Amino acid sequence: MADINDTTVILPDHIRIIECKSEGWLFKAMKPFLTRKSVDINDFSPLYGINQEQILIELFRINGGKLGFYLANLRSRQFYYCGKTAESVKPKLIEIGIGRADPFL
Repeated sequence: MADINDTTVILPDHIRIIECKSEGWLFKAMKPFLTRKSVDINDFSPLYGINQEQILIELFRINGGKLGFYLANLRSRQFYYCGKTAESVKPKLIEIGIGRADPFL
């Protein structure tokens, strides 16, 4: 995958996918599937009381800034390292209780 924003993933709004590249950190842009609020879902500081700098500090703490994909649960302030490839995100989401291996079952 060339860019994290090339893939469509349906997630709860409090879960964010972040990629650490050699050029820096990239937050996957979010687009609301359904919302009753007129807020910018990508400006999560007013929604969850945490900013990008605080998130990056936590991500760096869990894995020393290792290249790859991370998940951030902004609601519960939990952070996870997924792995070096985009394919490693889905198993981690399933591990933390989001989604299924086969969504049609």
